[in-house]
Amino acid sequence: MAMPASSPANPMAEILQRFEPVIGLEVHVQLNTASKIFCACSTRFGEPPNSLTCPVCLGLPGALPVLNRAAVDKAIRAALGLHATVNPLSVFARKNYFYPDLPKGYQISQYDQPLAEHGCLELGEAGKRIGVTRLHLEEDAGKNIHEGAAPFSYVDLNRAGVPLVEIVSEPDLRSPEEAFDYLTRLKEIMLYLEVSDCNMEEGSLRCDANVSLRPRGESKFGTKVEVKNLNSFRYLQRALEHEIERQAEVLGSGGRVAQETRLFQVAEGRTAPMRSKEQAHDYRYFPEPDLAPLQVSSAWREAVAAALPELPQAKRARLQARYGLGAYDAQVLTASRALADYFEQAAATSPNPKAVANWIMGDLAASLKATGGSLEAAKVRPAHIAELVALIDEGAISGKMAKEVFAAVALRGLAPRALVDELGLRQISDTGAVETVIAEVIAAHPGQLAQYRAGKTALLAFFVGQVMKATRGQAAPALVNDLLKKQLG
Repeated sequence: MAMPASSPANPMAEILQRFEPVIGLEVHVQLNTASKIFCACSTRFGEPPNSLTCPVCLGLPGALPVLNRAAVDKAIRAALGLHATVNPLSVFARKNYFYPDLPKGYQISQYDQPLAEHGCLELGEAGKRIGVTRLHLEEDAGKNIHEGAAPFSYVDLNRAGVPLVEIVSEPDLRSPEEAFDYLTRLKEIMLYLEVSDCNMEEGSLRCDANVSLRPRGESKFGTKVEVKNLNSFRYLQRALEHEIERQAEVLGSGGRVAQETRLFQVAEGRTAPMRSKEQAHDYRYFPEPDLAPLQVSSAWREAVAAALPELPQAKRARLQARYGLGAYDAQVLTASRALADYFEQAAATSPNPKAVANWIMGDLAASLKATGGSLEAAKVRPAHIAELVALIDEGAISGKMAKEVFAAVALRGLAPRALVDELGLRQISDTGAVETVIAEVIAAHPGQLAQYRAGKTALLAFFVGQVMKATRGQAAPALVNDLLKKQLG
């Protein structure tokens, strides 16, 4: 059956009318422990190649692994953050395969008895729930380095033995956009839990995607293809879009999708075959004989649970309820724990939390972006934002003056009230003083006054501008407008 011609404007829309994508993600999160999972070697990034190795992570004969308790603590923390059930008993297994970056010839992972199972993660405001099949601990492999056209490749084993959790979703995702959202939410949770820095450029967060298509209305899954080399959120979405289009073309022409592993080629924006898909039996899993089964007591699990922070979704709901924020503001302000904490510190002493939110999302964000600075190092502290909002609400300064004060705070780190006096920016709110200036301005512009009284009321803006100019921008704008309307009329 030939596939009908796609619309040049939006071929994806036509594909999605006929086929339903079924997507699951396998995400590797590097745990931010100081040492590796089975030895005392450092996990520091960027050290000289092969300088952070020992007989254990090199797989030398006679070297035995010792499990890092801190890695288990963080893995339990990650599992509970995803509402997963932490199993009281889990087993490490040997996953056998042969690549230069795997010096032992096998990876210590978990297979049929993982650390945690049956979790979930909710997407967006709609709250669609995506199942998390399992979360298990494993060690990372090293890194193969291929340079140019030279007939040599290099292996850096510094990363070998770095602790990972692999988080496997259920095939509940139905579009590249949902997959993007899932990965975004997952990263956000891991950062809130402080179990990883999730730096994709350094390989701390890596993702593989399983994708298949099935005709709309059918429940049976199609043949899945695994796509690797997705080291950015944008690449994940692009790779899935291409793979959906590719599979739709194969199925639409009467062909069959082959089960295989494909690589996403960034420059070409397409996937290409890597190898035929392995099954679990290809890895010849068997229990790791050098490690005892991992037992997580209820006391251990409860101690980790008691130390969990408020997670992003719960924090967004609370900020909306407590401070009257909209969904968008709550989403922006909870993008990181540091930003959410900053907002709450500022809002705690302000009766106008919406204005506080606007200054943080607006001027503060713009200042940090322009300077490349961090929130933690910013000279503008939460108390400064609250004080600036108070000055505006009191009528002491105008919004325009506040921006000048903010710039001075960002530069010098001084309190806004002190800077208002130092810069001479206090707003004129005395009615008598403003009326005197208005009278002088009206007397100086009889022509415009006559036109205004003849019906050209747009000239009100002209008079407002003249009064503000005469007061060097210090007259209260609302007061100026009210008094001008009375005197001009």
